[in-house]
Amino acid sequence: MIRLSLRGEPYDVVLANADHGRPLGAFVMFDELTLDRLIAIERLWQAMFGKRVPPDPRLTPQRRHRARLMLRVFDARLASASYRKIAEQIFPNLKHDAATWVESPVRITIARLVRDGMSYVRGGYRTLLRRPRRSR
Repeated sequence: MIRLSLRGEPYDVVLANADHGRPLGAFVMFDELTLDRLIAIERLWQAMFGKRVPPDPRLTPQRRHRARLMLRVFDARLASASYRKIAEQIFPNLKHDAATWVESPVRITIARLVRDGMSYVRGGYRTLLRRPRRSR
């Protein structure tokens, strides 16, 4: 077992059949996730040897903020809040009456956040630690 500290948080990593004092190796498959795996291995190495572990480059501040919003909106929908009530909490400076709400871009934004939050909860959260890719 290896005990690591990342940003003050303790983590215990259990490695099967690891001999203390002997070098460790990492097997990396060459596929579309190779660079993601290499980033994770580099961060593990930095933590193991007491080096400063920088923020994960795959999770940009914008992605982190959007993920937080998606989960807030998803939780509100689970609690039966309407899209308008959610919008009032997420965007408190924007007010919409019933007439303007139907065509509001905020309504579309909230609907997308709910949809994407639902996708994360159903397993899409795994994409958080993958580098953003453009579909070709």
